[in-house]
Amino acid sequence: MEEVVGAANLKAALKRVRQNKGGPGIDGMTVGELPEHLRREWIRIREELLAGTYRPQPVKRQTIPKAGGGERELGIPTVLDRFIQQALLQVLQPRWDPDFSDHSYGFRPKRRAHQAIERAQSYVQAGRRVVVDVDLAKFFDRANHDIVMERVARKIVDKRVLGLIRRYLEAGVMVSGVVVERREGTPQGGPLSPLLANVLLDEVDKELEKRGHAFVRYADDLNVYVRTKAAGERVYEGLKKLFGRLRLVVNEDKSAVDLAWKRDFLGYSFWVAAGGRIKRRVAGKALGAMKQRVREITGRNGGRSLPTVVAELKVYLTGWREYFQQADTPRAFRDLDGWVHHRLRCLQLKQWKRGTTTYRAMRALGAPPDQAAQAAANVCSWWRSSARMLNSVLTNRYFDELGVPRLAP
Repeated sequence: MEEVVGAANLKAALKRVRQNKGGPGIDGMTVGELPEHLRREWIRIREELLAGTYRPQPVKRQTIPKAGGGERELGIPTVLDRFIQQALLQVLQPRWDPDFSDHSYGFRPKRRAHQAIERAQSYVQAGRRVVVDVDLAKFFDRANHDIVMERVARKIVDKRVLGLIRRYLEAGVMVSGVVVERREGTPQGGPLSPLLANVLLDEVDKELEKRGHAFVRYADDLNVYVRTKAAGERVYEGLKKLFGRLRLVVNEDKSAVDLAWKRDFLGYSFWVAAGGRIKRRVAGKALGAMKQRVREITGRNGGRSLPTVVAELKVYLTGWREYFQQADTPRAFRDLDGWVHHRLRCLQLKQWKRGTTTYRAMRALGAPPDQAAQAAANVCSWWRSSARMLNSVLTNRYFDELGVPRLAP
């Protein structure tokens, strides 16, 4: 605990919390208000942490939509508790991470999803064409506190730290103004939860290593690659028993033993190119989620100017492109660029509204009189007209200059 409350560690934790931003917890305190609060209260908080008496506040329940449908429930700690959890994480992670499996990639220093996808691709390319794709039912909601704490206590002996982690696990959830007790689960939303998940699931990794399996795990996403369907079925049954010992439940509706290119992994899927080469592409669900988000940003009823829409679109598309840049599908990305530009042309035509406005705007952009008049006459046919009549004035170069990112390399 003395390391946790050390000045250098706290300074780094505060910097990280401010970088991560995020909304307030149940007390309403923002990230910007945290430094002043610490100046006033830190001596008392530090004494409580060193004495082992500090008690976290309940988390705020928040739901976000899941890419595949449904909702994911988050537990948002207060900004102060996020700061303390981050300080804990910085001391605890270096103790565990060196011993974690090389097959584990989620929420670990110097590791990222792209590396996990590359490793999975190498297994498929090597002839392991069948994947055991395991989905855990509400993992973060069901992790057993006693089992988690028993694994944590194997490396941590400071009872103050153990007690604080236990209290973070058991901190209630504020629902409609009432605090509901939590007897299981490690709430998503706090900095400590991913580490605790890796501590618990490392036991699965070690068992798979002992059995000589080729696998990749990213947090609670686990894929094991084998050569035959029969082998996959045997692995699947063994994994159900293994997770059962940890009191975790495999979601059999979402898990499967199938050909690797028929399953998604971290937003990607694989396909077989000429010569048997295994290549990457954006998974169908991820592509559908991207298009839905672009439709929301470029919706025609928001009353926002084109530059305002483009500014929001730029943030989203830049992040999306960075994550999916490893897909081996340049033609698909060119088609997406065309579709995005079509959406923006349609939005612009809708915002012009009247024929006279459309005519003047088209002429100002360099359109000949007959083309401007034709667009003005069809101003209500936004989707069809935007494709046929605006391409020559709202060109790809025009959108480049406006700042719309290109997805195609």
